[in-house]
Amino acid sequence: MNNIIKNERLQMIAIALATAIGAQFKINPFSGDDFRIGLGVSIFLFFLLFMRHLSYLTIGILTGIFSMVFQAADWMIATGTFSIVESIQNNVAAGIYYVVFAFGMSRFQHRINDFHPLVLGAVISVIDFACNVTELFIRGMLLDTHVFYLGEWVQLMAVAVVRSYFVIGLYSSISISQMRFIHAEQQKRMEQMINIGAGLYGEVFYLKKSMETIESITVDSFNLARQLKEENLNGYSGQALGVAQQIHEVKKDSQRILAGLLKLYDTEIVVDLSLPEILDFVVKGNQKYSEMLDKKIVIVKEAESNFHTPHYIPLLTILNNLVSNAVEAIEKNGTITVQVVEKEKEIVFVVSDSGDGISEKDISIIFEPGFTTKFDVEGIAATGIGLSHVRDIVHSFGGVIEAESSGEAAGARFYVHIPITALQKGGGADVDIFRNRG
Repeated sequence: MNNIIKNERLQMIAIALATAIGAQFKINPFSGDDFRIGLGVSIFLFFLLFMRHLSYLTIGILTGIFSMVFQAADWMIATGTFSIVESIQNNVAAGIYYVVFAFGMSRFQHRINDFHPLVLGAVISVIDFACNVTELFIRGMLLDTHVFYLGEWVQLMAVAVVRSYFVIGLYSSISISQMRFIHAEQQKRMEQMINIGAGLYGEVFYLKKSMETIESITVDSFNLARQLKEENLNGYSGQALGVAQQIHEVKKDSQRILAGLLKLYDTEIVVDLSLPEILDFVVKGNQKYSEMLDKKIVIVKEAESNFHTPHYIPLLTILNNLVSNAVEAIEKNGTITVQVVEKEKEIVFVVSDSGDGISEKDISIIFEPGFTTKFDVEGIAATGIGLSHVRDIVHSFGGVIEAESSGEAAGARFYVHIPITALQKGGGADVDIFRNRG
């Protein structure tokens, strides 16, 4: 706490010092030396706008003291008069200006962001003008100088307006730049979280499907053990029962893993994404993937529908899988096109590429579990669950996925048809997988 207080004091002293130094750079808009306009006010206002966690009144008092000392020293050097009383009398009004200005700003210190920049500029212009008038009256009382004429008052108000709007404009420009930077960082984090969510969704979907298969195998094993026992094949019955119990243990372990994954995913969806935004995520992620594979691939998106949906995670899982497959199918250079159109009661996604295509004999079995054409450098096949996985997610929406190819080296095209009602709030695969947990 002491360090924070000390730091704030240093900040206020730094503001006061910067303002006092800036005030030495000044112009005389009127005849004589009675009134001068310096850069100090602009510096002072600029710091007040950005340092709203500090006490405005304290800053104003410190700045007033620093300004009075600096201007008194300047006055003594210029006149050759070293009377402290006379120097204070000549410059105390300039110090009071900053105290009054800080007091005026403190009235809405914590509501500055509530003002439109044009309104804020107008309010600060009035404060600036009032402070100048206060300074002149105090200077008039102490030095017995005249209060200038109407034309000079108008000129003084014009200076206040120009100075205030200049600082507000600079402040707004910096604020916008900061907001853009923050938005870019938030966008980057959002992309990362959505990509993680899409990957997590796919894993949970497949795990839940595997658990259903495990449950079916467990039931079949218990039934087999019962039948073998009825036929007095007790040895085989015991073995079947042991298999059933082991499978049941695997199921319990899988349930624990699924519960942990669901806790990571278990958040209410509070925003919807439009289909063009979903395509943006798909294009960005797979463009990076193609660069990682050292391929020069142009990924084009064509969105003819601006439909919004809360079920963007499963859609990203589907599209990312199809587009990443297309990236892998292209040798070195090529093009991938991702399209989305709205047709009557369904949304249609089309993913096409200029890759190797799909052979005629494979086109009918590419969605079957275990099918793959991918092998690593050691000749070991991939798991082959990708497209079967995608098909199951599409089916969970009540949709259909189709593939076509003009033959090898002619590229492939996938069509995903999903009913609009399934993509609206309250429908779709999200509900089935993540909320029906019985």
